Amino acid sequence: MKVAVFSDTHTNTARMLDAVRKTKPDAIIHLGDHERDTLCLKQEFPGIPLYSVCGNCDFSPTAPAKAVVSLGPVKAFLTHGHLYHVDWNTDSLVYAAMEAGCKIAMFGHTHVPENTEFGGVTVLNPGTAGKGRKLTYAMVEIFDNGGIACEIRDL
Repeated sequence: MKVAVFSDTHTNTARMLDAVRKTKPDAIIHLGDHERDTLCLKQEFPGIPLYSVCGNCDFSPTAPAKAVVSLGPVKAFLTHGHLYHVDWNTDSLVYAAMEAGCKIAMFGHTHVPENTEFGGVTVLNPGTAGKGRKLTYAMVEIFDNGGIACEIRDL
């Protein structure tokens, strides 16, 4: 299963849409800022499952602040990150993912890509897809045996 992961689009959706067209993922994740940017994903790719959470710049959000989703055999913890103080470290995020039985924790907010592992949890930040000097996103591959491969890509 291939999953395209975006965060912090801040209304700049063109490159995100291009990346989805090129990669043809099995699912799309948007980690907030701006939640309304998911509308263009829903319109252009109605057949691809879309999972989203709201961020600190989402006012009157309809998406939850956190979510646990199944990506094939893997449970994923999704959040924007600001509620878990990821500006300082990812400890509370990792513990929340562990408590939820997740193998991967995905977040945004910092605009800094990250792909690490802590305590058996893959910690992934796709960076910013819309606002910053370097625009990035992540491609995640979930294998049938529960293995996870993550790659940060330039937009």
